[in-house]
Amino acid sequence: MEKGDDFRMTVEDDAKWLEWAQRQFAAIAGTDRLIDWQEFKLALKVKKEFFAKRFFALFDADNSGTISLDELMDGLRMLTHGEPAEKLRFLFNVYDVDGSGQIDHEELRTVLESCMEESALQLSASVLDDLTDALFEAADEDDSGTISFEELRQELEKYPDVMENMTIGAAGWLKPPDDEPKAGFKIPRYLTWRYINNNVRKVIFVVAYCLVNATLFTETAYRFTSIGSNWCLVIARGCGQCLNLNGSLILVLMLRQTLTFVRSTRVARLLPIDQHIIFHKTVGLIIAVLSLIHTVAHVGNAVIITEPTGVFNNNTAWEVLFTQPRLTELGTVKHSAFLTGWLLDVILVVMVICSLPFVRRSGNFQVFYWTHLMYIFFWGLMLIHGPRFWYWFVVPGIIFILERISQLRLVRQAQFGKMYVEKADLMPSGVTHLQITRPPHFDYEPGDYLFINIPEVAKHEWHPFTISSAPEQPDTISMHIRSAGNWTNKLYSFYDERHRRNRQLSVRSKSKRSNGSTSTEKTGDIEAMGVVELPPSPTTDSFRYRMAGDKMDRHPVTKSMSWSDKNGKVATYVEVFDTGKNHSSVKHKKLKKKKPQDDRVEVFINGPYGTATRAIFRAEHAVLIGAGIGVTPFASILQSIMLRCRTNQNTCPSCEHQWIGSVPEHVMRIKKVDFIWINRNQKSFEWFVRLLTQLEVQQADMSERFLDMHMFMTAALGKTDMKGVGLQMALDIMHSKGNKDMITGLKTRTQPGRPDWDKLFAEIAAQKKGKVQVFFCGSPILGKTIKAMCEKYKFHFHKENF
Repeated sequence: MEKGDDFRMTVEDDAKWLEWAQRQFAAIAGTDRLIDWQEFKLALKVKKEFFAKRFFALFDADNSGTISLDELMDGLRMLTHGEPAEKLRFLFNVYDVDGSGQIDHEELRTVLESCMEESALQLSASVLDDLTDALFEAADEDDSGTISFEELRQELEKYPDVMENMTIGAAGWLKPPDDEPKAGFKIPRYLTWRYINNNVRKVIFVVAYCLVNATLFTETAYRFTSIGSNWCLVIARGCGQCLNLNGSLILVLMLRQTLTFVRSTRVARLLPIDQHIIFHKTVGLIIAVLSLIHTVAHVGNAVIITEPTGVFNNNTAWEVLFTQPRLTELGTVKHSAFLTGWLLDVILVVMVICSLPFVRRSGNFQVFYWTHLMYIFFWGLMLIHGPRFWYWFVVPGIIFILERISQLRLVRQAQFGKMYVEKADLMPSGVTHLQITRPPHFDYEPGDYLFINIPEVAKHEWHPFTISSAPEQPDTISMHIRSAGNWTNKLYSFYDERHRRNRQLSVRSKSKRSNGSTSTEKTGDIEAMGVVELPPSPTTDSFRYRMAGDKMDRHPVTKSMSWSDKNGKVATYVEVFDTGKNHSSVKHKKLKKKKPQDDRVEVFINGPYGTATRAIFRAEHAVLIGAGIGVTPFASILQSIMLRCRTNQNTCPSCEHQWIGSVPEHVMRIKKVDFIWINRNQKSFEWFVRLLTQLEVQQADMSERFLDMHMFMTAALGKTDMKGVGLQMALDIMHSKGNKDMITGLKTRTQPGRPDWDKLFAEIAAQKKGKVQVFFCGSPILGKTIKAMCEKYKFHFHKENF
């Protein structure tokens, strides 16, 4: 069937469709069998009454104030299967509020304002006026001051796919359900050649892991069967040998410093290091299953050996397992196996339950954290319980102890010195931007993460966050932390309260200065608190003065700042601007602080640790996909990429024109970068818009386009939704005129809705800039979708995991 003609169904299909519509109608209409205004508004799920009223008025053909089944079916047929001309007429009638047959300027502005609210956009009145003017000028071709039906049709013809697919969007209750998929055998995705081909390292590791476990179990089972052991003991011993391996492997998978080092070697290309946390969780569950089988088998063995024909026929199974451990000599420490075994089972049950997502991600992180520390007792008891366990554990155990020692606060402080939060910015979207002292010799790679501990927020909690600043940037380390849990909300509230207190003190201070006190009185008040006279300032820049012991350091600033510690003590930094005058006689005052570092919040770090993004500079065509705050590793990477590009900046000796040529391969192999950022709302783009603007400016100097940005706002309605088409057309027109996106301010146009991954990946593949590697950070659900698409297009997929 042709598009637009798919409504012409068979009698059977039409009957099914009518039955579906009647069920939906009954669910919405209630007992009176009519849909009134409130029921229609609730079903349509609109944010603004304007569209609900317009749609209701157009559906209510007889102007009765209610919608009957016949009226609903007419609207259903038109909106889901109607011809483009019918949909266009309906859209025109929505915009033509007064029913005059023409759309005037005020009506169009009202429609666009409602479109903005439906798309969760916040644009100023002046921007709304500009959008209205732009769309009105484009559509009103005869300059009559109104838009006719024919003029709107001609404007929409510039978007050929829009009218064929247009509907009300949110009115999913109008649409019949899709036919149920036919039942039949389907090969699991993990067994398809496409999956295996795109996950070779992972598949080889899993196969090798299974073979090693099977070999250990088989060898142990054969050995004990050959000496006449009963079947329960054979199974228990086989599982015990597998537990020796897995009890050590689960530790190896969390040796973060060792794994970070391995990432810098060629070995990383052979191992699936990116999935080390997934494997850690999987091995944990396998340990739980093996322990259960091991325990049940030993209980069965105790029953067998206490039977009348057994070795301990004068004892009971209870005595063997609990009350008389000396009956057996099992264990590294003789007679300890059953006692330590039960303790290990209890510890394992507690650790597994408290590690499940419903505990970890439900605001009970501390429960997970403290119960997970029971691994110390787990491994201690394992060394006592299993006589062969120490063979497997000794090497990773020593490495683990060395790593833990290097992570101690005293060791870190001796290595890096004291570190402080130098600046904390709070963003309306609930993101805290921290700038932390960067100690000398603190080296990291773009996309790395570290654990931070801020005692004033939570004394014992450590949390991992990606470093959002580039390694090439000196002095500070930046992190963007979204408020999404107990600790992150505490952090935001902590600095919110701190900023509020500072503002109050600043207002109070200005109020005192504005009173009728003389300059002599003010000077006396300041000197009573302890005044330091600062040396004359230079006439070339502004400077901030800090106390450092008995020495005075100067640092350029752009504005003065007042700050207070938790006790309310204030330190004020004074700006000195170049006025072109001699400042030799001017004295600048600063409140004396014996220990200014007390005003800053101390922070401890543990890291840095590598992630999948370390492979980005080995890629030829890198696709970076960030969802929400998942963009943070790519902020660091993009900055680093552009800074590396600038190392190849050239200058013309004649005209001094500067440009950036191709980057040598020893600096980085990347030939092309596609950056895709998906956010739900407009505020979320504030995190890195400044950085992206700088990248666009820098790219203008490059000889070849190196970076393409793709921005998506999922809350915005697209052109195929009648509540969004007008606004999106206006935004397109404004972007084409000024080469500026009205949502973010970037040159890149922000697209409404979710990406069409199939279409986007096909365009990327068509560029043929080399082997494509996709780097993703964001929601696991979205990650699965992108990974499946990567398998289709044979792109290599990397996902960041903490």
